[in-house]
Amino acid sequence: MCESDSPPTPDDTAPKRLRGHALIADYVSRLDSSPGVYRMLNDKQEVLYVGKARNLKARVSNYARGTGHSARIARMIHETAYMMFLTTRTETEALLLEQNLIKQLKPRYNVLLRDDKSFPYILIDKTHPFPEIRKHRGARTVKGAYFGPFASASAVNRTLNHLERVFQLRNCSDAMFASRTRPCLQYQIKRCSAPCVGKIGEEEYRRTVDDAERFLQGKTTAIQKELAEEMMAAAGEMEFERAAALRDRIQALTTVQQSQGINPRGVAEADVIAVHMEGGQACVQVFFIRAHQSWGNHDFYPRTGSGAEEAEILEAFLGQFYDTKEPPRLILLSHEIEDLDLMQEALAGKAGHRVEIAVPQRGEKAELVENALRNARESLGRRMSESAATARLLKGVAEAFGLAAPPARIEVYDNSHIQGSNAVGGMIVAGPDGFLKSQYRKWNIRGDELTPGDDFGMMKEVLTRRFARLLKEDPERRGDTWPELLLIDGGAGQVSAVQEIMERMGVTDIPMVGVAKGIDRDQGKEEFHRTGQRPFALPRQDPVLYYIQRLRDEAHRWAIGAHRAKRAKSQMANPLDEIPGIGATRKRALLSHFGSAKAVSRAGITDLMEAPGISAAMAETIWNYFNEKG
Repeated sequence: MCESDSPPTPDDTAPKRLRGHALIADYVSRLDSSPGVYRMLNDKQEVLYVGKARNLKARVSNYARGTGHSARIARMIHETAYMMFLTTRTETEALLLEQNLIKQLKPRYNVLLRDDKSFPYILIDKTHPFPEIRKHRGARTVKGAYFGPFASASAVNRTLNHLERVFQLRNCSDAMFASRTRPCLQYQIKRCSAPCVGKIGEEEYRRTVDDAERFLQGKTTAIQKELAEEMMAAAGEMEFERAAALRDRIQALTTVQQSQGINPRGVAEADVIAVHMEGGQACVQVFFIRAHQSWGNHDFYPRTGSGAEEAEILEAFLGQFYDTKEPPRLILLSHEIEDLDLMQEALAGKAGHRVEIAVPQRGEKAELVENALRNARESLGRRMSESAATARLLKGVAEAFGLAAPPARIEVYDNSHIQGSNAVGGMIVAGPDGFLKSQYRKWNIRGDELTPGDDFGMMKEVLTRRFARLLKEDPERRGDTWPELLLIDGGAGQVSAVQEIMERMGVTDIPMVGVAKGIDRDQGKEEFHRTGQRPFALPRQDPVLYYIQRLRDEAHRWAIGAHRAKRAKSQMANPLDEIPGIGATRKRALLSHFGSAKAVSRAGITDLMEAPGISAAMAETIWNYFNEKG
């Protein structure tokens, strides 16, 4: 990108007495026809809107007209007190810069994708002689074959379940694979071919992996034909056990195909994206089609920029959605977008291959779009119904706790541990849109000076770390990450501890309520504690009470889930993994020879040298690791 015009500051542009249409007209007189990006700012120099232009002078001159604007654009023009411009070498660069600035600045009048989540893939990890198949998120740093994206973890798990039944590929870690001396339960229930103990050779396992890849590529007919031929050949050679195994695989593959539902025949790879609007809200529905199979769908609810229309919403969605995701070769839309050619060029540059964007009018592709549009309409209807109910509950929360207005962001905190071990703090977030799971956070409690089981101390640490980061990242509270209500799992003691830490950090204006079980810890008799006030309870049948209970239970679920995951990880940790020079082969040899890591730790240097592949130098390294740690 080339900056042919640096962004002017408000002080060196049009006279400050101008605003709105007159201000914009003054800017137009000094613009040229270069492509670029423009920003509209209000009196406080807050960015109201970021837009791109093939021709800056032509695009901005549209705002200088006094009539012909929608109510949304008219409001935006009226608030405009300054403008800033940045020219680019190409129109595509302007499009990419616009989307980056929107994500960074979050202007009020732009469409903003709020749920920019990553989607899971299936990975066949080829860094091992016997490849593992597993779910994968994030960067593709592991050598292997990736298939996706899938719309949800459940869609991946469902497909992995099918693959295990049909192809019997391993899903255990390399460390687990190396430590096995006999087949695990997966082999007993015919979900794994047990390559870890030699039940299947490397060459035959590789052929099975190739079949699984072809299945994920949609080549199921060819796989079934080859399996049938192998089954007949095995039966002819009197290898009835192998023939029966191949028959079971064919039957499992047929069952999988029948359970997949309706899959498009004429569309091999596409994302189907449809938007439905109602009551100023929008739902964008995305269906992922890969290898002629539907790999699930996901709905998004972008901020509509105070009333943008379908075309603008879809164009903004495409730019932001594919900013961190690889686009497919075909994208089917429910509505035309303004700069279709620019978007195709931008996405093709990102993907490294041609990307076609189309709005089909007939045939199978149009049916796919109509199905996505119907799902968007139904999802938005459900959400609007839930939002209305949530709005009533938040109003009730404000009345119950004496808040000035219904809270837009509630943060709920809880801790989980067993006698202080594997302690984890958790935070969940809720608001008008329900549970905001992308905003959930968890912290490993690391205070060495804490007494085991010190819940007060743990809560202090969590709140300190949370608000220290908020004060660092957004001290002016301009974003939407500051809570308007804190709910703490606990009574007067927890509230007092949190109040102390909040006062120390200078954050004293956020309402805080402790939620404690009442008499006999009976749910339904919760008591609410606030600083300097007597505890009180809500009526048993009050919907607000049920809502607070759901928030508290969700925080408990989140914290205890994080604690269990941490505890399981610590229990599965093997000290042999920490020894320099001990890889999977030597680890397996040691465990096979001694029976356990504990036995290895007690062995002498001479005994260690008896294990296959352990030299005198390596035996000394192992002995030193276990005997010099203390």
